[in-house]
Amino acid sequence: MSVTERRLKAIVMDADQIRRSLSRIAHEIVERNHGAGDVVLVGVFSRGDHLARRLAAQLEELEGHPVTAGAIDTSRHRDDLHLREPAHHLSSRVPDVDGKVVVLVDDVIHHGRTARAAMDALIEFGRPRAIQLAVLVDRGHRELPIRPDYVGKNVPTADTERIEVQVVEENGIDQAVIIAG
Repeated sequence: MSVTERRLKAIVMDADQIRRSLSRIAHEIVERNHGAGDVVLVGVFSRGDHLARRLAAQLEELEGHPVTAGAIDTSRHRDDLHLREPAHHLSSRVPDVDGKVVVLVDDVIHHGRTARAAMDALIEFGRPRAIQLAVLVDRGHRELPIRPDYVGKNVPTADTERIEVQVVEENGIDQAVIIAG
């Protein structure tokens, strides 16, 4: 079902705004970590995975050396497993994280539960020196004490609305939209 069939309320980020936000986040990562030498990016499947690869490319352009990007499946670490149908598990691709600064990358943060699950899943792969969180859209309504370190855009929403990020790699377009509830 396309976005237009699901009561599109607003486009909150277009392709150019997403590109600029990712560029700003890349600069902020370099500034905060005094470079990107010890930085590893890990995207939360599936859109965070695409965003992490884009950030890695931007960091490589800024720093002049490759930055590793991986992806993580959080489905086994969610606190709502008893409320959902069994999920199809994706294969996490997590590089060496021991002693590294790991930037978890996701498309949207809402309650904070996916970010918590991503941290739990990440720890299975090693012991990072630090974990930071980058999101394209922060829509508020946090239920857990989790706050992203890097935010592309804050978009206040009603709890009944949804933010959907679409990426070229999966949807043929880059945009973030609000879907009415």
